[in-house]
Amino acid sequence: MQRRTLAGLAALAAAFSFSAFGQPGEIRIAHVYSKTGPLEAYGKQTQTGLMMGLEYATGGTMVVGGKKLVVIEKDDQGKPDLGKNLLASAYSDDKADIAVGPTSSGVALALLPVAEEYKKILLVEPAVADSITGEKWNKYIFRTGRNSSQDAISNAVAVDREGVTIATLAQDNAFGRDGVKAFKDAVRKARLVHEEYLPAATTDFTAAAQRLIERLKDQPGRKVLWIVWAGAGNPFKIADLDLKRHGIEIATGGNILPAMVAYNQFPGMEGATYYYFGFSRNQANLWLVTHHYLKHKSPPDFFTAGGFSSAMALVTALKATNGDTNTPRLIKTMEGMSFDTPKGSMTFRREDHQALQSMYHFRVAPGARPGTMADLYLVREIKPHEMDLPIRNRR
Repeated sequence: MQRRTLAGLAALAAAFSFSAFGQPGEIRIAHVYSKTGPLEAYGKQTQTGLMMGLEYATGGTMVVGGKKLVVIEKDDQGKPDLGKNLLASAYSDDKADIAVGPTSSGVALALLPVAEEYKKILLVEPAVADSITGEKWNKYIFRTGRNSSQDAISNAVAVDREGVTIATLAQDNAFGRDGVKAFKDAVRKARLVHEEYLPAATTDFTAAAQRLIERLKDQPGRKVLWIVWAGAGNPFKIADLDLKRHGIEIATGGNILPAMVAYNQFPGMEGATYYYFGFSRNQANLWLVTHHYLKHKSPPDFFTAGGFSSAMALVTALKATNGDTNTPRLIKTMEGMSFDTPKGSMTFRREDHQALQSMYHFRVAPGARPGTMADLYLVREIKPHEMDLPIRNRR
């Protein structure tokens, strides 16, 4: 009798454990991102892309190695302390096998030591600060998103010329400062004369514009204002101060489609972007564009492609391990691993787990109409081997 009672209690405990911490035969993926907050638009795109990517990579089954993929959403609201607590909770309470995110670079830097503490992989997408796979990196961190150096090196292709004078405008945060630093490191021929940093929530750019104009207006040759910006605020309002009168051009990188509507004010403007839906012709991108139009009546955007790429990396690794989520085995599998994405093939560099990937040199179409979706022409694809991407960690 006592033996049967003990057996029953054991069965009850096992059932409770499975109901509380996930069913056997599941692979639990925590997605920590800005579902709300300043970068909400970016975060929601990433979530859409992640789910579409998992659908594509698993042929619609959401199963790998006989195990069901379960995605657990966590809203960090763009707050580092909250994100840190949510990731710890995902690993400990939700028994997440792996995590994806976050949206903000500031939040990402707070998450890195949590992944190391729990000895679980954090696949960073789309936070871009170089330090994530640089001096703050640890072996549990992989990143499918581009980093600031990839942004900067590719943008330098468009503006780094002899006789060009450049000033920069960026947000005063990890994203902005890392972006400008990487851009400065990448520029070899042009001359940089001024860096302007503003709070991320800035909406009035008048004073900054006056300082930038003052530094550029009397410079000889071609004068360029390079802008790196994310989230709210429209720094392109600076154009209202009649930059053309002083011979000042604007250059910038890619962004989400609503933000790039402002680009049409500058026909012929050049820059480099991580993704634009019309630039890639591979199978994954054709599927993404087609199904995004069917589901959302619009093309996939900048961060949708990023979320999709993170899903492709996860499923590629999990297929290679036949669904085994053992962290050391996953790390060994993912180091040097190549995987398909809407941008073509990416490869995780062994030294810092940064995904090496193409970028796209674009030009705003001469006939672009203000107020419409950004009309970008592809100048050329910049291949990974063309970018001398520094290794910034201390491994």
